[in-house]
Amino acid sequence: MLIFRQLFDPQSSTYSYLLADRRSREAVLIDPVFEQAQRDAALIQELDLKLVATLDTHVHADHVTGAWLFKQRCGSAIALGAASGAAGADRYLAHGDRVQFGGHYLEVRATPGHTEGCVTYVMDDESMAFTGDCLLIRGSGRTDFQHGDARAMYRSVRSQILTLPPSCLLYPAHDYRGLTVTSVEEERRYNPRLGGDVGEGDFVGYMNNLGLPHPKLMDIAVPANLRCGQPEGTVPLPASPSWAPLTYTFAGIFEIQPQALEEGAASIQIVDVRERDEFDGPLGRIRGAKWIPLGELPARTAELARDRPVVAVCRSGARSAQASVLLSKGGFADVANLAGGMLRWRAEGHPVEGQRD
Repeated sequence: MLIFRQLFDPQSSTYSYLLADRRSREAVLIDPVFEQAQRDAALIQELDLKLVATLDTHVHADHVTGAWLFKQRCGSAIALGAASGAAGADRYLAHGDRVQFGGHYLEVRATPGHTEGCVTYVMDDESMAFTGDCLLIRGSGRTDFQHGDARAMYRSVRSQILTLPPSCLLYPAHDYRGLTVTSVEEERRYNPRLGGDVGEGDFVGYMNNLGLPHPKLMDIAVPANLRCGQPEGTVPLPASPSWAPLTYTFAGIFEIQPQALEEGAASIQIVDVRERDEFDGPLGRIRGAKWIPLGELPARTAELARDRPVVAVCRSGARSAQASVLLSKGGFADVANLAGGMLRWRAEGHPVEGQRD
């Protein structure tokens, strides 16, 4: 069985794809985005996966790859096309190579055209393929920079992608209209650039007259991606909060475990966002907690110091998760949610006060 997740970066309209073998828990991540590494790492942790490799479909011009960052955090290998010209990869992939993860593998197909080093990754059973910028949904990547070649792209798509089974699902690296997936059959029939009876000359003429401006981040992204996303010079990893041992969740929230909160409570502001009857109810409350119901929190943030960390608490951790979002939006830098809320706090035997039957 395969674990599959499609992830999105709204800034660059990039799709990243996480695939994992359910039995071994080994995973690969296709086209990771540097700015989304924290989010994607949280998902990998929550799904209890081991990231064995990051795979880029090509040297991107509109975002910086997260490959180097994941190697530092997860120990994953960096892999991309041998013709990419990038330095710092652990494996350079050629046409016909296989990337194994658990009982599954991705077949590498060279599909130059958008760039010289573009590759497409095809699932072992040919049920899905990841086309990068070579074939988009009802479109294609551009061919006017990074050694792009319209004739090469036409041949790549027609010989390496559209020859897959009609039911094979195709997942691109980008979409700017909110579309998520297509199929070989659909693109054979409906792609206005590459489908149907479109000939090579038709496609070349179309691509040579697009007149598109260069990507805004091209001068930053391409040099960085030729280093597999490694920053220039000696650059530390993005800092994690140092005021407590926190876990970043795929929901986008920092959480603190009950034991860590008890140990650091003296330097932390604890905000209980339950209703009054709950605050005084049978679960009790954490010693020193300040009571501000969730509905009143936006109007009462001035009651909290901005130079001390804040931990939000509720019954189960749901309302306090929203409270932590509100506090972060309100300008508080160091905010976390108590994982599991008062239910878990009590269940683990941490001290309470004010409880009544």
